[in-house]
Amino acid sequence: MKFDTPATTNPIDQLKVIGQPVDRIDGPLKTTGTAPYAYERHDVAANPAYGCIVGSGIAKGRILSFDLSRAKAAPGVLAIVTHENAGKLDKGRFNAARLLGGPVVEHYHQAIALVVAETFEQARAAAQLVQVTYARTEGAFGLAHAKASTERRTTDRDNTVGDFAGAFAKAEVRLDATYSTPDHSHAMMEPHATLAAWDGDRLSVWTSNQMIDWTTGDLARTLGMPRDKVHLMSPYIGGGFGGKLFLRADTLLAALGARIARRPVKVAMQRPLIANNTTHRPATIQRIRIGATPQGKITAIGHESWSGNLADGKPENAVQQTRLLYAGEHRLTGTRLALLDLPEGNAMRAPGEAPGLMALEVAIDEMAERLGIDPIEFRVLNDTQVDPANAARPFSQRRLVECMRTGAERFGWNQRGARPGLVRDGRWLVGIGMAAAFRNNQVTKSGARVALDRLGMVTVETDMTDIGTGSYTIIAQTAAEMMGVPLERVVVRLGDSRFPVSSGSGGQWGANCSTAGVYAACTKLRDAVARRAGLEPVGAVFSDGMVRAGGRSVPLAGLAGLEGEGAIVAEDVLEFGNLDKQYQQSTFGAHFVEVGVDAFTAEIRVRRMLAVCASGRILNPKSARSQVIGAMTMGVGAALMEELAVDERLGFFVNHDLAGYEVPVHADIPHQEVIFMDETDPISSPMKAKGVGELGICGVGAAVANAVYNATGVRVRDYPITLDKLIARMPDAA
Repeated sequence: MKFDTPATTNPIDQLKVIGQPVDRIDGPLKTTGTAPYAYERHDVAANPAYGCIVGSGIAKGRILSFDLSRAKAAPGVLAIVTHENAGKLDKGRFNAARLLGGPVVEHYHQAIALVVAETFEQARAAAQLVQVTYARTEGAFGLAHAKASTERRTTDRDNTVGDFAGAFAKAEVRLDATYSTPDHSHAMMEPHATLAAWDGDRLSVWTSNQMIDWTTGDLARTLGMPRDKVHLMSPYIGGGFGGKLFLRADTLLAALGARIARRPVKVAMQRPLIANNTTHRPATIQRIRIGATPQGKITAIGHESWSGNLADGKPENAVQQTRLLYAGEHRLTGTRLALLDLPEGNAMRAPGEAPGLMALEVAIDEMAERLGIDPIEFRVLNDTQVDPANAARPFSQRRLVECMRTGAERFGWNQRGARPGLVRDGRWLVGIGMAAAFRNNQVTKSGARVALDRLGMVTVETDMTDIGTGSYTIIAQTAAEMMGVPLERVVVRLGDSRFPVSSGSGGQWGANCSTAGVYAACTKLRDAVARRAGLEPVGAVFSDGMVRAGGRSVPLAGLAGLEGEGAIVAEDVLEFGNLDKQYQQSTFGAHFVEVGVDAFTAEIRVRRMLAVCASGRILNPKSARSQVIGAMTMGVGAALMEELAVDERLGFFVNHDLAGYEVPVHADIPHQEVIFMDETDPISSPMKAKGVGELGICGVGAAVANAVYNATGVRVRDYPITLDKLIARMPDAA
């Protein structure tokens, strides 16, 4: 099915199942511990062995030699994989570094060996006995230093509109400020884990991965084998956030270990290796310049961002929201990539916008203060309903102003201190801050297979994944709505490379696109079912387990079994046309935060939070709310505590575990509220939905920072906002 004209009225608009706050259908499995995660599969491969990864002890250089004698002699050891016996390996299209290092080492903790043994304990003990001799070479590990070094930079990437330099120089009111965000870790609960088994030249892997199609292709490519001989399964995933978008070392090494040991092999990446041996959100240094008239109209806006990565990596696009969020005739956005020898920087929840808005939305507040304009009113004054760089390209939907107005009324914006430090509650300085939320709506084709059996059960198969986001439920809701059956009459099967290729889970495109693919397959199934029932497909109505047309009603149950035939099966792909070129498709929102800052110690406590989201039709308000409050929580972490500390001498993240890498807990987040605007976007898809899971983090960090400033009068431009950055500049506590 081609989606190249805006959606009109369709069966989804009935909203009998879609749009309802349905409990997650996978919930009982997860709460009872019976959802089969990759490392817990005991039913698919007999007598598995266990692998333990050995990570490089240097950040850059070469392996001169291995001494494996003690490790091989250790109890239970079956095999040891290194680059010397792994065979020829390619590099995946989505990998910046090789997943098995050696002899060249590209970053600290790069996997350089896998020890396979009868038990996990034996593998772990033997891995400690692997001796490696290195030749260390000098590397670049600090973004600030590399930023200043032209020898360690790639070509700058600039996007300009008008004459930014001239307009900024002439502006009567100007801001020129620099902000920084540190490296962040995904820190998902389930580690990267894989069970691999060979059957002749065919490989089966049960793994934890967000993008089945990408990873199947890259695994086959890396191993140099036909793609159709790789079967990848990932039905349940314990968190991803972008860290499991791509093939990682656990999957490749499990496959290699199983081939060499001639046994199925399980590999769970050790927690200390995850931060240094997978992907992370890279640190940024961002310069923002804004020029405006005394009345508050932006005339020039510039945003440049520096980030670091390996030579084959990409920059963090922290400037993309600045191209679209506010009006302004003269514009400059640019990314600069500093070459670093740290682990790969790549996608983490709302890549680009999350760190970019942490800077931009603070700068907007700073500019509003210089102008003497309320921060919300300054944003409203510079709203735009068209792409600022192309006035002929309107937004498909843009309700940013409504989000801010709604949030201001609900949150009590008028209670905010007109000047910093005015509001106190005992020893606490109380502040309120807000920030706009923005995330582009990306669309990508997605397929599904749908079948109706003789009992009237509908089965959906697609390689879409559920990373804790509720994919099982919204896909079931889509099929139930389209086929007119109760939710309990739908079975959903996900995460298998033998199923039709879906959008996968990433970039907040998964919900909208995967359900659109199910919509397309169900549309084809509806036609086939109507014809089987002897009815005209056009105008046929599916409801209450029946199909009706021309005054006749036929039960769905029994149709598939007529005349000895099996299930009625339909498969289709929803392909998007060029509507996303004709219209700018984005999601919008507003975040409001109240904080208390201890007047004596400068400790910060978040007191309450509100997110107002305009992101198309909400397919399931209950699971969508969970996504947003989870994102809001991550935003608080980014604002107040999260930071991968870089050892710039040796090139590694020091706090590479959940003890040293601090993330928020329940006590840090006392009250959260989410409001979804009543909105549909027919430009986006037949579902008229968009994404919301990443919008929820976009702007949160800035809202916290703005609230801290409103409480204390101290502006912190370098995240995280820890008390040591506040205490020396705190107002008099008396």
